Amino acid sequence: MKKMFFALLCLAASVFTARGQEKKFNCYAVAFYNQENLFDTIHDKGKNDYEFLPEGSYKWNGMKYRAKLANMAKVLAELGTDLLPGVGASVIGVSEVENERVMTDLVNQEPLRARDMRFVHIEGPDRRGVDCALIYNPKFFTPVKSFLHPYVPEAKDSAYRTRGFLTVQGRMAGDDVAFIVCHWPSRFATSYYRERAGQQVRQLKDSLLATDPNMKIMVMGDMNDDPFDKSMAEALGAKRDINKVKADEMFNPWWNILVKSGRGTLTYQGGWNLFDQIVFTPNMLNPKGAKDYSTLKLYKSEIFQRDYLMQTEGRYKGSTKRTTAGGVWLNGYSDHLPVVSYLLKEQK
Repeated sequence: MKKMFFALLCLAASVFTARGQEKKFNCYAVAFYNQENLFDTIHDKGKNDYEFLPEGSYKWNGMKYRAKLANMAKVLAELGTDLLPGVGASVIGVSEVENERVMTDLVNQEPLRARDMRFVHIEGPDRRGVDCALIYNPKFFTPVKSFLHPYVPEAKDSAYRTRGFLTVQGRMAGDDVAFIVCHWPSRFATSYYRERAGQQVRQLKDSLLATDPNMKIMVMGDMNDDPFDKSMAEALGAKRDINKVKADEMFNPWWNILVKSGRGTLTYQGGWNLFDQIVFTPNMLNPKGAKDYSTLKLYKSEIFQRDYLMQTEGRYKGSTKRTTAGGVWLNGYSDHLPVVSYLLKEQK
């Protein structure tokens, strides 16, 4: 059997050539990027955002805010361009954004405004005021319904408040899809709280599938855990082997990326973690060598890395170039790297 070759045609179209037969596919990029404290310079009532005010510890002013917006927009605009030059990502989940105001300012940055990028944001209960949001290109994704599913603590933790799970349902490539954007409890909390998040997101995913078994669901976010940690592997049920994913589970392509290559999305004490992940329901998979792209399916996943996103010298050489480190403003990007997954669907 002849090998199957993949090459881009143009824009959102790509082609497989197999056995002398040419098939055309539409290609879509979905991505996730932790914005690391995308705050404006205005106090939001009831939120602990004082560090990010002009008189706060970060001395956060208009110049720094504008630089942060420009830097974030630069990266967001480049996501997906490795396979889709000039087009980029159709959908991008983001975390650590303060409010609707910063999201409006973000999508109005020139590289995003040029593509008419839009967003879905729902204000959440996080004490610092950081939320998740979904940025999308209306040419490729049409949102139909959105809601913020709350993180529900146990009665003994009734005062505990953290980010909910932003859920956006819509249409992509003619298929019903749903994105669940997450920022699970930090590692200042024990694993239990992230396991609880995994359980709740799994229940949310199952409820969406109960309504529409054909819905393609992608759970994305900063999970504050690696793919093999209990919250992901057991509570959410996101598995490593694409050929062994059960009907009530999900596939996690980032597990093998971390274990086999040692590459991740953030560094800690000289090693890599891969907290930023996008995982997929079984109806988005081609297990056991299948090449069925009659509906929207996962093609491949990758960590997005550019030299400008990394520290190239000094104490933090080899780590991500942050906005601020050690109390010094670096005019950098984020403590996380973005992740991108590519989806294909055969043109009819």
